[in-house]
Amino acid sequence: MAIDVLVIDDELDIRDLISDILKEEGFAPRSAANSQQAFNLIAERVPNAMILDIWLQGSDLDGLGILELIKKRFPLMPVIVISGHGTIETAVSAIKMGAYDYIEKPFTHEKLMIVLKRACEAAKLKRENIDLKAKVVDKTEMIGSSGIVTKLRTEIDRAAASAGRVLIYGQVGSGKELAARLIHKKSKRCNSPFIVFSPTGLSNEKIMQELFGEPEKGDTSGVYTKRHSVLEASNSGTLFIDEIADMPLATQSKFLKFIQDQVYEKPGSSKPINMDIRIIVATSKDIEMQIQMDKFREDLYHRLKVMYIRVPKLSDRKEDIPQLVDYFVKQLTKFSGLKEREFSEEVIAALQSYNWPVNIRQLRNVIEWTLIMNPTTGSIKTPIRPEMLPTEITNNGITISKPETNLDMMSMPLREAREVFERQYLTAQMSRFNNNISKTSTFVGMERSALHRKLKLLSIHSGNGGRKDEEDELEDEFIC
Repeated sequence: MAIDVLVIDDELDIRDLISDILKEEGFAPRSAANSQQAFNLIAERVPNAMILDIWLQGSDLDGLGILELIKKRFPLMPVIVISGHGTIETAVSAIKMGAYDYIEKPFTHEKLMIVLKRACEAAKLKRENIDLKAKVVDKTEMIGSSGIVTKLRTEIDRAAASAGRVLIYGQVGSGKELAARLIHKKSKRCNSPFIVFSPTGLSNEKIMQELFGEPEKGDTSGVYTKRHSVLEASNSGTLFIDEIADMPLATQSKFLKFIQDQVYEKPGSSKPINMDIRIIVATSKDIEMQIQMDKFREDLYHRLKVMYIRVPKLSDRKEDIPQLVDYFVKQLTKFSGLKEREFSEEVIAALQSYNWPVNIRQLRNVIEWTLIMNPTTGSIKTPIRPEMLPTEITNNGITISKPETNLDMMSMPLREAREVFERQYLTAQMSRFNNNISKTSTFVGMERSALHRKLKLLSIHSGNGGRKDEEDELEDEFIC
């Protein structure tokens, strides 16, 4: 696609000359004679670069005034300033304000093209550098090898291959936005915008303004200013709406109409625009219950639920915690300046015994807190031990009592003390492996049937939150 260059000069001959040069070199020029024309053209389509004259007769703003506004709104846009009456002071001012370069008139064809191509290349490198940093810091990577995560990856791949709308359900902090980003990254729209919007905590009026825009405004000088709406910014890409259940009914009606028609009409304008946006929404609430309570439109729900993905909570995938810990430690070491530390097996077991109400987000915060509050001294990097963890983890997790510090156990006969220990140990291991008999029996080194009998003898129940495979359920029937 040709690079769009906006030429702003009050002299028609200069505008035509520069435009002809740009066309010969494969650029797509547009031209304006004053600031008002320039901002109108920018409102239609933001150019990739700008060639700007300093002195503009009959214009509300001169070149430096335009440059100041442009660099505030589009800081990465390369602007080349030109002038036939410039001074050193003017050139220095333009460069300080963000212009890429300053060229005096008259200039040669070659001089203009060398500067313009360098400016476009520099802007491209800046954007790539910013994108690269963003991707490194916020990597779209699903960590874990558990069966439930493998199934989630398959569902994400299927969703990415289609163009249908997606409804993602999951608890707070479970990774709903990550799933949405992966769908976008793996789709045909991967090079187009991925826009995130959440209505949570916003008034109906504010949500309408953010989604659909507001009438155009002018500043005191009469210069047109424009702020893109969420829908405008998402065009040709993906719009991810987090916590869609928090959207008021009044907004739901208008959003439903947009989904049906994919036609956008900006407030204050009578010119409809056809849009191409893929919609992905997420919620941590039971939307069917919201429908019964008349808080969510049923027709919108079915429009959104073309594909349905459920992101598991962390307590359903505790076997992934070692990998998640390793991943977060490396990320925090790389980008936060913290020292890399090994988390001992006892710490991993304690983390796996905790229920994680805020899921992966909470796990990351706990790891960061632990690294910050337990700095290394010198070159010795001692492993992280259970007592270094936040008290919320150690107090609410299941731990094994130490006989030498437990006076009640020390006063018991061996058989009773062993029973107390076995009950604590097996309860902790069952919680650690999410009440999965197969994985618990493998870890503790017992046959599954023997573990079943031991759990029954010690009156240890798996609880409603646990899941067993079909073989475990059949074995339950056989033993009972």
